[in-house]
Amino acid sequence: MRGHEHSENDNNLSGTVHGFVVQAGSVHGGIHVAGPAAREEVPPPWQLPPSVRITDRTEELRALETHRCRATEDGHPTLAAVSGLGGVGKTAVALAWLHHLRPHFPGGQLYADLGAQAPDGPADPGEVVGRFLRALGVPTGQVPAALGERVALYRSLTAGRQLVVLLDDAATAAQVRPLLPAGRCVTAVTSRRRMPGLSLDGGHVIHLEPLSTEAAVELLDATLADGRVAAQPEEARALVLLCAGLPLAVRIAGARLAARPRQNITAMVRALSEEHERLEALAIEGDHDVRAALDLSYQGLPPLAARLYRLLGLHPGREFGAPVARTLLGRDPVEALDALHDANLLVDVADESGERYRFHDLVRLHAAARAAQDESGDERTAVLHRVGRHYLANTGRAEEIIEPGRAALERDFGRDGAPGAVAEEDFGPVDGRTEAEAALDWLERELPNLMAVVRLARPMGAPELAWQLTDAMWPLFPRRKLYREGAEAHQEGLLAAEEAGNGEAVRRMLTSGALGKLSTGDHAEALAMFERAAAAFLEHGDALGHARTLNYRGLAHQRLGHLDRAAGFFARAADELPVLGDLRAGALARFNLADVALSERRYEDAVVDAEAARLTLEAAGDTYNAARAAGLTGRACVGLGRLDRADAELSAALTALRAAAAGFEAARVLGGLAQLSERRGQPRQARLYYREALSLYSSVGRSRSAEAVEAEARLGALDRPEPLASRGSQEPPGPRGLPGAEGSPPPEPPGSPPAPSREDRGEADA
Repeated sequence: MRGHEHSENDNNLSGTVHGFVVQAGSVHGGIHVAGPAAREEVPPPWQLPPSVRITDRTEELRALETHRCRATEDGHPTLAAVSGLGGVGKTAVALAWLHHLRPHFPGGQLYADLGAQAPDGPADPGEVVGRFLRALGVPTGQVPAALGERVALYRSLTAGRQLVVLLDDAATAAQVRPLLPAGRCVTAVTSRRRMPGLSLDGGHVIHLEPLSTEAAVELLDATLADGRVAAQPEEARALVLLCAGLPLAVRIAGARLAARPRQNITAMVRALSEEHERLEALAIEGDHDVRAALDLSYQGLPPLAARLYRLLGLHPGREFGAPVARTLLGRDPVEALDALHDANLLVDVADESGERYRFHDLVRLHAAARAAQDESGDERTAVLHRVGRHYLANTGRAEEIIEPGRAALERDFGRDGAPGAVAEEDFGPVDGRTEAEAALDWLERELPNLMAVVRLARPMGAPELAWQLTDAMWPLFPRRKLYREGAEAHQEGLLAAEEAGNGEAVRRMLTSGALGKLSTGDHAEALAMFERAAAAFLEHGDALGHARTLNYRGLAHQRLGHLDRAAGFFARAADELPVLGDLRAGALARFNLADVALSERRYEDAVVDAEAARLTLEAAGDTYNAARAAGLTGRACVGLGRLDRADAELSAALTALRAAAAGFEAARVLGGLAQLSERRGQPRQARLYYREALSLYSSVGRSRSAEAVEAEARLGALDRPEPLASRGSQEPPGPRGLPGAEGSPPPEPPGSPPAPSREDRGEADA
């Protein structure tokens, strides 16, 4: 503190002050001053794969660096795109450039494979930006659901950082744009296509040509490193000419020679020349020589590795772990996987979760072609069934860990397989995470493979696999807000169930799929699906199933603004469900009826229905929904002017909902506490609660909900300048649990819930 003159009776403060200041007339006893806890530092992400040796790319690297320097001088972010033929070394050039920049960009490195050539289609930008947000420290539960909100948050987080981003194997400029960071970051994009569209975004586009003959010979010499190139220069030139200057082909041919140190280069040239018809048959973007190089590498594999190579060529996803290789091979795959990796036929993409591999795109095509050539049609179908059985069994294990005892559709696909034929995936918790979180992590990591299996189920003659796997994946979709994937899976599962004539599966796909639609705001479509499910339950003679759809249809009408229709459905459900034996579902319908009454300001009706619902829910052990009912009672009591009871109900509900990490419902209770503070003449405390409520609404992707809009409007009204006459007034003591209330703890930091609650996942009202 500077400029402060002290005297015994003077309590004035002047000059420049840093830190906390406490002014008081007389102070007795111990003094403790505490500030907010420091936010945990999130280490920068360093996601770039390691760089590899490149040759004859000096000119391209110079062009990239020149563009970066110019963009930096102009105060713009750097965007560069590297295009070229598959296997030409686009990623290697981008990595060499970006790794060179690391000392100048301490904010980290982000990497994403955008999968333009993936069998299940290019990567979804929303999914990729979600991964980027988590890498930058945003908790999973606070990643927005909408793409626009994700992109806005991503750009906010990168505006002040110095980091580099590699977007590998992009499909289109439109796929890339949502993934571009803000600030003075550097982004490199690789693609097999020329991408002139990125020039409109300030990008510099270069096209990578195959290596010159001299550079390819240099690469071959570096790969062999044994003097054979110097001893046979003409043969080396002939070999790289057969490889068409593609670094991938040169490296594979070199690896083949390196494994046979006594073989001269002439033998390899002769072998490639004899395989020329196979090179012509591949005909992918002019890569006529890669097939021959891959064939030679394949022929040099041990029999077990060669078989695994063919089987993995049929795997429907782009990446896979060692357990699925074990399931396919029927034995320990480590030796075979090592042989494939050593032959440069598999890329090791291991992460903290364990061993993972992928094929280069052209190698994957070659492996699939070898499977088509060397395996019978029945065996290829059996392989796909083994893949499906592997993912269904392990997804079912994950489901049981996440939601023990969940009523599920019968999982009879693949039960005729040999005992122990499916290798178990590792769901062991790491870094302090729970087993359920580890199981969710596995499901999200394998989601591209799981979705690929769902899409493949009908074409391969196993429609039951589509709905059984979709049903097993259900816990993942709402918890990680993967609504788009959930909708696609349920649509495919529904089509498969209808084609197979499985009524039970049709009804499940309709109801669980419609709940997902409610979570994404597709309320009209959800209502249509619930109506179809209701008709199917009636036709099947399932009175209880039909009664449950009454509640679901009420929810859809409520969110469409049809409150009278919603109340009618909720009332019918509240009457019918207890008679049919489902007391808990009946109580939830009663709670929903109270919610409609509250929105229509029929506060007495809301209190009666909410209290009845709470008693039943508490008896059923459903503490979460009982807390929701208490919060609704508290908000209704605010409307009735019963402020002391409102205080007690809302405070108890907030405590329980925070413990359940129920972000949306906790925000609704905070709104009630804010209105209670307004009624008690405590505008400062009301502002604090409205702001925390808005933060929670945003964190669970509900910032546009009616409740959030109302909270924002009321906060805006409170933030208007106060009349001069009221500025010196002192607020009365706050209610229990409110900031500033004597003896109450400080509020939880805004946006802090660790995971979405059941209501936030769209399940609480089910």
